[in-house]
Amino acid sequence: MASRLSRRAMRLSPSPTLALDAKTKDMQRQGIDVINFGIGEPDFDTPSHIKDAAVQAIQKGFTKYTPASGIPELKEAICKKLADDNGLQYEPSQIVVSVGAKQAIYNAVQVLCDEGDEVVVPAPYWVSYTEIVKLAGGEPVEVPGEESAGFKMTAAQFEAAVTSKTKILMLNSPNNPSGAVFDEAELRAIGEVCARRGIYIISDEVYEKLVFGGNKHVSIARANPSVKDLTVVVNGVSKTFAMTGWRIGYAAGPRDIIKAMGDLQGQVTSNPTSISQKASVAALLGPREPVEDMVREFGKRRDYVVRRFNSMPDVTCGEPGGAFYAFPNISGFFGRRAASGDVLKDSAALSGAILRDARVSVVPGSAFGMEGYVRVSYATSMANLEKGLDRIEAFLANLA
Repeated sequence: MASRLSRRAMRLSPSPTLALDAKTKDMQRQGIDVINFGIGEPDFDTPSHIKDAAVQAIQKGFTKYTPASGIPELKEAICKKLADDNGLQYEPSQIVVSVGAKQAIYNAVQVLCDEGDEVVVPAPYWVSYTEIVKLAGGEPVEVPGEESAGFKMTAAQFEAAVTSKTKILMLNSPNNPSGAVFDEAELRAIGEVCARRGIYIISDEVYEKLVFGGNKHVSIARANPSVKDLTVVVNGVSKTFAMTGWRIGYAAGPRDIIKAMGDLQGQVTSNPTSISQKASVAALLGPREPVEDMVREFGKRRDYVVRRFNSMPDVTCGEPGGAFYAFPNISGFFGRRAASGDVLKDSAALSGAILRDARVSVVPGSAFGMEGYVRVSYATSMANLEKGLDRIEAFLANLA
């Protein structure tokens, strides 16, 4: 009997990070003491002035439909933010507000990618990139960044992967899961390839404020102005302002692309939540001290996590320049046996054993297109980090 599902649906893989988070929370509901290093969500509360703006919006009855692509007030705030923070000039007609940055990326791929088009996706990559490309009928082309190069794809690697079918480069800096931050020279060189070949860029910059140790975020649209008209800059309020559940992302780019993204969104979800849009205006235009406090704390946690992993035998962990993830190399434990007798042949098996035996949730590197590693989120308290890393260290030390 033929499947009742479309080929598109059959081609789709579920999000491994969301599936792992669901399993972790199910164990926690059963009363099992699990430390969650799996989910990418700040453990800080949304700043008070942002919550106050949402309450005020409700009290004033701002609870109806808005324009599908976002309210003018928020688009203007986004333009100001992009000019002040990124040195990028856009008009409100070049902005679309979406239900999270994920929808902005999905919309961009849908309006740019035709059946059979190739999309270059540097690895390691956020788990949804390849699936979003497949949903549009495109072909993801993975280009691995070497650990020795800080997990960053070079311009030479990129050009070697380009074919006559290449339509889009999916770029993410700071990177999830590695924390890699591309510098201005690296972005300029990658941009030169795109400009020469006419390749569009979807630049996911949602972690832009979470940078450490002298690293600086630069948008590729600023680093190489020749590709600004080829670039869709994607960002959101989720990570910077601890607003993951508010579901507001946005994109800036050429008017025709942005209009198409807005038209698509109008047929799929209509507007993002009205109340969340008002809260996002307050976030973008309000004080930045809460963000600065959060970044300082993440920096302390990063230093601790990296130091702990590098103190463990047979583990190496580079220093992430941004985001809130560590990406340690755990391949030295492949082939060893857990207490259950299972042979830990890859990162998925090792992550499963860590969850089962050490009661710590981490995400296998294979989910991000990079075998041999695990992703550890340090967007949790220092107490949880200490307890969880103690458990992981003891677990690894006891492998046969």
